[in-house]
Amino acid sequence: MEKEFAQAGGRLTGSGLTDRQLLRTLVTDRQNRYLARSLCWVFSVEGVECYILRPRDPSDFELLAEAVRDEPRRDDLDVVIGTLGPIAPPEACNGLALPTVAFDQIYSFDRDALVDAIPRPESVTGADADQFRQVAGGLLDRIMQMADNAGATDAHRALNYLAVRYPAIYGAAAEANARDLSLTGVQVLPSVLSGARKIVEVVFTYTHRQTDVSEKKFVRVDVTEQFLFLAGKLADYFDR
Repeated sequence: MEKEFAQAGGRLTGSGLTDRQLLRTLVTDRQNRYLARSLCWVFSVEGVECYILRPRDPSDFELLAEAVRDEPRRDDLDVVIGTLGPIAPPEACNGLALPTVAFDQIYSFDRDALVDAIPRPESVTGADADQFRQVAGGLLDRIMQMADNAGATDAHRALNYLAVRYPAIYGAAAEANARDLSLTGVQVLPSVLSGARKIVEVVFTYTHRQTDVSEKKFVRVDVTEQFLFLAGKLADYFDR
């Protein structure tokens, strides 16, 4: 397949493309879709290989191809929604023994694009907009850097879901920052409401920089099935 890629790339001689640009051009061209199917697509977290991706629908190889960047950066983000499967057989990826994930959706973007897309509260205008962007970026970084987040646990799935789907957590962080409060903790707890459904509570702790007095807010997330959803809006949290 390496030779086949070389031959396909040779037909584009004189295009002036870099190696990464050439790879993206080849795998996104529908005439070369067989090349995309021949690749082993590996999902990495913080540089650590975690999963081998398999599209549940063969037409979704296009999502994998579109995830290839012309110029990869450290702040590139990919969100994969799928079902965890068994360890891949030795012949699947040259002996790479990783769990497989049959995916249904892939979202690819970079950190700045996500932060810019977060809706700002109506009260945030002018110079406050830049401050909001910094606070939102800081919260996103905090969530992304939580240890061992490969999306394999309900807690990590809930955090990842909120990071890309629930802008209210960023508005709350900005409001806390304006009152001289810093985000000092993010905790995921099982909800007492869990029964037939599996629900977790994501608790955000903000501590005043001068008095050390803490405030907490939380939001419930239903993690029962593949597609997560809110089981309640962001509200004040009181230790029980």
